[in-house]
Amino acid sequence: MATWEELAEALADYALQCNGNERLRKMQRDWSRTLHFSCLDNDVTFTMVVDHGEITEVSADHVGDPDITVAASSEVFCDMFWGDLNPVQKYLAGEITVHGSQEDVMRLDAISAIIWPDG
Repeated sequence: MATWEELAEALADYALQCNGNERLRKMQRDWSRTLHFSCLDNDVTFTMVVDHGEITEVSADHVGDPDITVAASSEVFCDMFWGDLNPVQKYLAGEITVHGSQEDVMRLDAISAIIWPDG
């Protein structure tokens, strides 16, 4: 089970990777969303704010109204943000649940294809 501190470290690395990917930022330049994440194996929740394709904020707890909600175990989240697993595989296996508009779910899939191209 991962702690908030471990998740925050993985999230910081993920934000640097995403924000530094010119192709991804260009592709997502018109996408601004608030994502709420909930860990299924502990009480950790967190929020990620994406503004015009850039991750601008990561906060402990749920902040604001979500456009997308994502739930998984804390270990799956850590492994996903560290790049050790492709979230599409975990999503298809039912280990990650995503609730949002069809367009937003498709955007997350496109992000996965760029960040984890071998998945």
